[in-house]
Amino acid sequence: MRRFLSSFQGVCRAFHSSTLSKHSGIHNNVCETIGSTPIIKLNSVAPKGINMYVKCEFFNPLGSVKDRLAIGIIEHGERTGNLKPGQTVCEATSGNTGIGLAMVCAAKGYPLVITMADSFSIERRKIMRSLGAKVVLTPAALKGTGMVEKARELAEKHSWFQTRQFENEANPAYHAQTTGPEILSAFAGKRLDFWVTGYGTGGTMSGAGKVIKQARPDVKIILCEPSSAPLVSNGIKQERRADGSPSSSHPSFTPHPIQGWTPDFIPDITERGLHIADDLILVEPQDAIDMALRLGSQEGLFTGISGGATVQAAVQLAENVPAGSSILAMLPDTAERYMSTPMFASIESDMNAEETELSNSTPYAQFDDSA
Repeated sequence: MRRFLSSFQGVCRAFHSSTLSKHSGIHNNVCETIGSTPIIKLNSVAPKGINMYVKCEFFNPLGSVKDRLAIGIIEHGERTGNLKPGQTVCEATSGNTGIGLAMVCAAKGYPLVITMADSFSIERRKIMRSLGAKVVLTPAALKGTGMVEKARELAEKHSWFQTRQFENEANPAYHAQTTGPEILSAFAGKRLDFWVTGYGTGGTMSGAGKVIKQARPDVKIILCEPSSAPLVSNGIKQERRADGSPSSSHPSFTPHPIQGWTPDFIPDITERGLHIADDLILVEPQDAIDMALRLGSQEGLFTGISGGATVQAAVQLAENVPAGSSILAMLPDTAERYMSTPMFASIESDMNAEETELSNSTPYAQFDDSA
């Protein structure tokens, strides 16, 4: 064990050294800037007596943790020969995976077709299209399983490369190579008691979680999911096809605003990685939105509803852990993905009464009310 720890500490030092130069200098393409995201301590939102940190995945070039998944799956497809030069790539996504894939495919020269339920935020489909992707919308009533089935159908008909983010082992493998070691490197020689994450595809949880548990088995891994979609926590089995993809919606799913956190099925990767989780916390969607706004206004961290949900879970966890505990939560994406969602419903575009009063306190640059 001593030899393992010594060797692992050496790996952490080497990894830390490489990350220092990761984003400096000149890069051959945008894909080289993926990863090495910062960990930041919370100073206002964290409960008293708790050391709380967040890993800010919105520092990835296209603003989310799914940039890692995208490069991991595409490069694995290239290495194995399953993805041919110039072949069209196809995936079903709530948005962030599609945006990451659009970036990677644009940089590498692959056409991309995305299927997405039309209930997800409009800005996501516009971002993908601006990056050159085609976005095929599916009816919201068919939920996530509907967009997955549409992607499968299109890929089979046109002989496209289907990335299959919910079943592809290249997804967690990339997190095991990058996200997990980044966390271990940052906390080398420091206390880390809990790591809190949603599951989404299951890639971050099972890939990074496996590496964290192997190196530091004392760290408790805490999963979280919406209270309105308690798929994992209720224990009902997910029905699947032979390839691991969902054959139907999970009976415990109801629609919720935490996009990307929990589809209407339990992904195969998630199910296969659940054994590493020590506990699971349910989060109210409105609490997730409120926390996302608090992180912006009190910490300067501009993260989405999923980030707010994960930190909310960490705060709920903190109520029942010893003083001095150290908690790390994941912030999966940027709040810019949520402008058309309930998160920004209370954020006005015009001046409110207080701002108007401030403007009127001096005579210059007033609007003509008679116009």
